[in-house]
Amino acid sequence: MIYVTQPSLPPFEEFSEYLKDIWDNKWLTNNGKFHQELEKELAEFLGVPYISLFSNGTLALITALQTLRITGEVITTPYSFVATAHALHWNDIKPVFADIDEGFGLNPRLVESLITPKTTAILPVHVYGYPCKHKELEDICDRYGLKLIYDAAHAFGVKENNSSILNYGDLSILSFHATKVFNTFEGGAIICHDEKTKKRIDYLKNFGFADEVTVVGPGINAKMNEFQAALGLLQLKHFDKNIAGRKRAFETYKNLLSTIDGIDLQFPNSEIEWNYAYAAILIKREKYGKSRDELYEHLKKNGFYARRYFYPLISEFSTYSSLESAQNLPLAKSISRKVLCLPLFDELEEEQVKNICQLIKDFSSC
Repeated sequence: MIYVTQPSLPPFEEFSEYLKDIWDNKWLTNNGKFHQELEKELAEFLGVPYISLFSNGTLALITALQTLRITGEVITTPYSFVATAHALHWNDIKPVFADIDEGFGLNPRLVESLITPKTTAILPVHVYGYPCKHKELEDICDRYGLKLIYDAAHAFGVKENNSSILNYGDLSILSFHATKVFNTFEGGAIICHDEKTKKRIDYLKNFGFADEVTVVGPGINAKMNEFQAALGLLQLKHFDKNIAGRKRAFETYKNLLSTIDGIDLQFPNSEIEWNYAYAAILIKREKYGKSRDELYEHLKKNGFYARRYFYPLISEFSTYSSLESAQNLPLAKSISRKVLCLPLFDELEEEQVKNICQLIKDFSSC
């Protein structure tokens, strides 16, 4: 079975050298040598001022909301992985869902219509690594005095006009989960713009300790350990090669799927330096002749496990479906029933991509 993704891993022989170092110095966590090195190298690699590493992206998002003292209501997207809304739920914040636009991000016009006196922030997602309409969202936040936090779990290394999109908003959150283009087994990070905020984030992720005897707030244990950080340092060395492999596979999809009626492969515009995080197609049944779910089952039966990212919508899960804002999301609902993310990873072979595309093409006429 070929799955929707496969984690990129460096040669084990290279990683074993880092493991020996960890074994020798016995510093496993709590801001160790590799942790410090990875923060420094990631900030330089990504072109961001400050980065704080976390054990996973969900804890990073939960802590980001704590960092900015977000309360009340936050306007966010229904079209994302459910952790986006769960982070709000864990902070006792009410998510208010706004519909998306054709680029999969929050629709700024609809966001503005949902602002109330209880709104304190906007939480957009750079879905598939495609940048949101950040200028419009920033303008809304400036006019209404709101915080802007980006869930950038898909957006590692993405640039717009040669500048990192991680610098948008007050904070951006990354995920380094095994399924991401850059992984540290599990892991995550918060991007911020000043040293004071970085210090507060670092306190909160370490139980709230400012020093050995001072606790400045109710923090959590969300620190990245040395094994994760060591892998991250190695992954950076191989990142360009991994992205090149993903790009080759994606370009093959792009060439072959363009000839199939009713199959639209999604990708950002030419201003974006993209990371090839996902190969998302929209299946238009009236032209293709089959539904998304029928194609999903057909590919799985033939050994290719695609994923319906993101279906169902977050707003359709029982935790959130009773909210008033969960009821009127026509574009998100429509896209969630058409989208299918095809297998995409750096070691995916051209012949495997061709087989997938041939299965898609042949199935339309069955």
